[in-house]
Amino acid sequence: MFESAAEIFRVMSAPMRLKIISSLCHGEKNVGELLGEIDTTQPNMSQHLNTLYKAGVLGKRRDGVQIFYRIVNDRVVSLCRAVCTQIAIESA
Repeated sequence: MFESAAEIFRVMSAPMRLKIISSLCHGEKNVGELLGEIDTTQPNMSQHLNTLYKAGVLGKRRDGVQIFYRIVNDRVVSLCRAVCTQIAIESA
């Protein structure tokens, strides 16, 4: 159990991955759409998407040349929201 929890925290430890998760909470998006919302390079975005995909947080599907990503692990989203909400409350 603790190993699984530590792995989830490791995956979520990068601010870029939290931005990606937050963006995908609003629905499925392709890499171009994510890059339009998140200021980073395409290679960096792809690396973080791959990490989230391999960790089972994201799913993906191909439509022609585009790859669309979506959240498949709602527990990660709930955890992210809880932590971010608590930080916002403490910062106010």
